[in-house]
Amino acid sequence: MVMAGLLAGCGSGSGSGSDGGTITAYVYGDDAVKVQQAAVTEFNKTSEVKVKLVSVPGTDYVNKLRSSMGSPSAPDIFFNWGGGSIKPYVDAKQLVDLTSTVNGDAELKDGFLPSIMTAGGLDGKIYGVPMRGMQPVMLFYNKTLFAENKLEAPKTWEDLQKAITTFKAKGITPFALGGSDKWPELMWMEYLLDRIGGPEVFKKIQNGDSSGWGDPAVLKAAQTVKDLVDQGAFGKNFNSVDYGNGGAPTLLNKGKAAMHLMGSWEYSTQLGKAPEFAKKDLGWTAFPTVAGGVGDAADVVGNPTNYWSINARTKHKDAAIAFLKTMASQKYAKALVDNGDIPTTSNAASMLSTSPNPQFANDQYSLVQKAPSFTLSWDQALESQYATPLLTELSKLFAGKSSPEQFVAAMKAVN
Repeated sequence: MVMAGLLAGCGSGSGSGSDGGTITAYVYGDDAVKVQQAAVTEFNKTSEVKVKLVSVPGTDYVNKLRSSMGSPSAPDIFFNWGGGSIKPYVDAKQLVDLTSTVNGDAELKDGFLPSIMTAGGLDGKIYGVPMRGMQPVMLFYNKTLFAENKLEAPKTWEDLQKAITTFKAKGITPFALGGSDKWPELMWMEYLLDRIGGPEVFKKIQNGDSSGWGDPAVLKAAQTVKDLVDQGAFGKNFNSVDYGNGGAPTLLNKGKAAMHLMGSWEYSTQLGKAPEFAKKDLGWTAFPTVAGGVGDAADVVGNPTNYWSINARTKHKDAAIAFLKTMASQKYAKALVDNGDIPTTSNAASMLSTSPNPQFANDQYSLVQKAPSFTLSWDQALESQYATPLLTELSKLFAGKSSPEQFVAAMKAVN
């Protein structure tokens, strides 16, 4: 990525591949692209400068973007996750700083939930405009299993411990966990650190201060992970269970596991794999409080949303900004809702009744709307040189191959 930045500095300066009156927009290629394509078609009806949407297959997206940003054919606008995913481009001065644009435009400034706008930026500056649905991590559970065991959805750590003990006694794995994919384990560490130490601890790490790993709250979170593993909270075989191919979701919908900490996409995953279960038995709640922790119980972690950012070398900055403004429109938000997404716009609440599951949509929106802080998933918030060893070291901690102290020491040593 650094190389991409250097290449851009000595590129031909041809203006990001803009061809006369065309803006090229790179988007992550998946089922949701149809929503962005419709927005492009609508925008092109009235704009002299036309947007050309380039759908890049998801598995190739990051590498394709990285290589193209250093070439004369770089996109004018591109999809990203905010945070660490754009840091190399910000450092190479390849992105338009949108802070003054957003603050000076009521439609953009008031059009999105504040925690979402903040989460997509860097160092207090705005580099992206939200363009997809929110994806908070939530605690999903099997309502039937909870009812049969006279348990309520856990609100405190004490509640959680009671549920673990109860389900273990019945031979039910308390939590499904796709340990072979590594990233599902990260969700536990993210929430535990937030609840124990508050969002500022990770913010320090995200801002490049590796001494933040030495904060006592990190060690306490790692020790809590070890306690959960030792208790059998995730069963014995979680390291061979995946998420991507449906392993962990199946444990939940078959009643073999009682709970599952996962991104809000778990609902649509279950709807696809076990529609009856999704409609009747799938429950959801916020991550519980942790005794003695200083974090706000309303804080959320996960992927706030995805963002459009603008290449600083575009020849059509005004048109690019005009296109980004359409993301705040009611029409665009409605298209996201119809696709099963929860928009991050301030006006979204009034539209959620038409969602595939209005109750889930409203609960999810409310969770994010009330969140004082929405921490971006660490593997997205950090650059890959930090994110990759993080997932490796965390996997070792969960597998019992390293201690909480060794996890902390390993992360402090990454540079």
